[in-house]
Amino acid sequence: MNKHTLFTVASFLFCTQVSGDTPDGIYHKGWIDFNKNGKMDLYENPKAPLEERVQDLLSQMTLEEKSCQMATLYGSGRVLKDALPQDNWKTEVWKDGIGNIDEEHNRLGTFKSEYSFPYTKHVDAKHAIQRWFVEETRLGIPVDFTNEGIRGLCHDRATYFPAQCGQGATWNKELIARIGEVEAKEAVALGYTNIYSPILDIAQDPRWGRCVETYGEDPYLVGELGKQMITSLQKHNLVATPKHFAVYSIPVGGRDGKTRTDPHVAPREMRTLYIEPFRMAFQEAGALGVMSSYNDYDGEPITGSYHFLTEILRQEWGFKGYVVSDSEAVEFISSKHKVANTYEDGIAQAVNAGLNIRTHFTPPADFILPLRKAVADGKISQETLDKRVAEILRVKFWLGLFDNPYRGNGKQAEQIVHSKEHQAVSLEAARQSLVLLKILFPTRRIAH
Repeated sequence: MNKHTLFTVASFLFCTQVSGDTPDGIYHKGWIDFNKNGKMDLYENPKAPLEERVQDLLSQMTLEEKSCQMATLYGSGRVLKDALPQDNWKTEVWKDGIGNIDEEHNRLGTFKSEYSFPYTKHVDAKHAIQRWFVEETRLGIPVDFTNEGIRGLCHDRATYFPAQCGQGATWNKELIARIGEVEAKEAVALGYTNIYSPILDIAQDPRWGRCVETYGEDPYLVGELGKQMITSLQKHNLVATPKHFAVYSIPVGGRDGKTRTDPHVAPREMRTLYIEPFRMAFQEAGALGVMSSYNDYDGEPITGSYHFLTEILRQEWGFKGYVVSDSEAVEFISSKHKVANTYEDGIAQAVNAGLNIRTHFTPPADFILPLRKAVADGKISQETLDKRVAEILRVKFWLGLFDNPYRGNGKQAEQIVHSKEHQAVSLEAARQSLVLLKILFPTRRIAH
């Protein structure tokens, strides 16, 4: 039985169970009437070819709906102030949908553990939010629930593992695959669909503050371990989103953040060292997500670079997923790198370069509204906008969200999240991550 058949069956069972297939409802046997028009549109047909479903949905979308798919909403309370859907959501920008929701009910932000545990409550809350987007928006486009996952799933009751530098120190591909399996099973049970992992930057300057988050200094090791993590996640019908693409980990003087990073890396080093693990991730493991970094290379911000996001990533490597920005990367195009005169110009540069979804710890309207203006002003063509949105929708269809949007199972989560079996894998990873150093002192003859 293939993946799409499985999701068709899952959809049938879910829809029958939840709605009872009521005559006036949107849930039917084997399909969901997302646009509420009383008939099965092509994009609602689980048996239709994926690309035809993408194009059918795209043809029905307005500028408002397309632009909303290109933004992230932080659901931990950092941005979203409501833990569950409210009446006022009908007046918010996401009344027309949203691309993804990050950090939803994982204990970060203002909600703390109120909706992270018990697991059944966590999954129920996720389903309530997804149900709002499916039932209350015009086209019912489901949300992609994203979360961090570089040392286990970012959730206060998930199974944690050594930092990536410790995992790299094991030199054990099979162990990394097992870590990925644990993370994937817990993510699936809790209702997440897209995991921001692994970090594929290489660490060759100890002054850089994020060395601990990498697998190590060797691009082959980093690439091989990264492939294990990606494969483990995606075989469980999750999207793996490696980061930070590209040339992020070698800033001048180890500096980072709001200052220009200005990496002094020759083109050959850039190719053979700093982006080689990413090539392996996309060409050899088929990762369907990637996070663009907020640094520059050769005077050009990566998130605004057509060369990196389109020519290398999509044309040369054949990347088929969607690109999400690191936090504030779009804003930095005008505010830090100053290669765009205005924020709107920076948005246009990023979207034209190949960015699909903007992420930052501010309301999504801060990006969506100037994005719409950039389209209206002709800075972003309709053709480019449609291409970016289609790339997002393609991933959502691959995930099966239009066949079974309500992912996660509270009872299953109770059994497997932070289970004894998973804790045993964590303990084994901790043991294998230990590195013993033997210091040899030269012997000296002491004169008497």
